[in-house]
Amino acid sequence: MIKVGKSINESVKNLIKGKIVCIPTETVYGLGVNALDQKAVDKVFKLKKRPYFDPLICHTNSIEKVKMFVKNFPRKAEILAKKFWPGPLTILLEKKKIVPDITTSKLKTVGFRIPDNKLTLSILEKIDFPIAAPSANPFGYISPTLPKHILDMFKNDISYVLDDGGCDIGIESTIVGFEDKKTLVYRVGGITIEKLENVIGEVEIFKKNIKLPISSGMLKNHYSPKKDLIVGEIESLIKKYINKKIGILSFNKFYKGIDLKNQIILSKNLNLEQASRNLYKSLHLLDNMNIDIILTSLLPNHGIGKSINDRIIKASKKNEL
Repeated sequence: MIKVGKSINESVKNLIKGKIVCIPTETVYGLGVNALDQKAVDKVFKLKKRPYFDPLICHTNSIEKVKMFVKNFPRKAEILAKKFWPGPLTILLEKKKIVPDITTSKLKTVGFRIPDNKLTLSILEKIDFPIAAPSANPFGYISPTLPKHILDMFKNDISYVLDDGGCDIGIESTIVGFEDKKTLVYRVGGITIEKLENVIGEVEIFKKNIKLPISSGMLKNHYSPKKDLIVGEIESLIKKYINKKIGILSFNKFYKGIDLKNQIILSKNLNLEQASRNLYKSLHLLDNMNIDIILTSLLPNHGIGKSINDRIIKASKKNEL
């Protein structure tokens, strides 16, 4: 039985012992361990069944602490960090040797961010090491935004779940790095492209074909429910799959001919931030319904809608747009 509670001290004690503690953040819940402890980090890879070539993101509570673990902190990184930390922005920086290769998948860079969650910041203030914390789910499955999701997915091997209710943003952080004077976005997320460009000028979304990921969230398939998620024009998909038990994930409307209890709306008011907050929670609910498939469509492709669409496409079994 996994213990759930709100104790900062118990969380700290377990982390110092090299155990796994689920930490809340504004994005999703993470499987937290001492990022400098190779054995502890290995436990997370094994528990998630995550491939060792997929690097982890590290969390701490100040820019000064980040600088202890990286070789340099470029001016652009400083500008972005001062604007968006604490918050859902991860910055890739050249690591020092103190950060073990297992944490970064043998890459020269390490992703750092300061999470915007009071409980987790309280933990980070009490420890002198960063916390590596990939999403608290089996690799490739839907990320958790509630403690219940974690308890549904894991039965042991987690020493403590620090409960702070639902996550405010509900999708993972944006990841940026710097190359040849360019600011590159490796994963769209909680900080929108528009917000980045308002602060730093033009950014470029990384689109090169690479064999192995440079950061978290770069693999083609991710965040997927066990039920097949099919993306397209929902009314057309209903006609095509009418012989199946259909569940629907819609932005703001219900569809005729499908049982209302098998339909979830992300935001009645067409609010993209609310849709982001509800995305993974809704996918978890649909995945546990008595249905065969989940039909959905893309959202308006601006602001955080771009990040939501990225998650929907990566989670989908078929893209019929």
